[in-house]
Amino acid sequence: MAGFIHDKLDTKLLVLYILDRAAAPIDFATLTDLSMCDSGVDYFQFAEAVSELTDSGHLEQRGEFYTITEKGRRACAAGESSLSPVIRQRCDRRLNPLNQALKRKAQVRAQVKEQRQGFDVCLSMDDDQGSLLSLTLLAPTQEDAQRIADRFLDHPDHIYNGLLGLLLTNDDGRERC
Repeated sequence: MAGFIHDKLDTKLLVLYILDRAAAPIDFATLTDLSMCDSGVDYFQFAEAVSELTDSGHLEQRGEFYTITEKGRRACAAGESSLSPVIRQRCDRRLNPLNQALKRKAQVRAQVKEQRQGFDVCLSMDDDQGSLLSLTLLAPTQEDAQRIADRFLDHPDHIYNGLLGLLLTNDDGRERC
């Protein structure tokens, strides 16, 4: 068989390696995509490996999302050196953009809550140090509230910078001292 992954044990180690380095729980489709980094990975063997790792307590499934357990972390630490360095590098390269997106998603949040007089749109944005923005707006309709939430999630940096720009400039457009 071509590739660096040769059997189910290799596939299990690959799955543990990926989930050990994922910044947040990931769904089966994403885990599948990340695991298909080598021509030796067989989909059916992969699916069976995930099921067995879940049954054995190495992985935990909540809804459609998978996370590694402490038992899985210990097994990964003990066995990851048997994974080819090429496979580990491929996984790390493929995980980088996913982890950045997962981290950003965790740092930027928008929630719509129904109130008597309309809908509250709760917007928040954090960085590695803590909260950057926490804002609640009242929208007259659920559609307006959802549009506000979606726009914030699409462009949180524009909204944050726009608010700062408005708050830190004088009426004549010059920055306040």
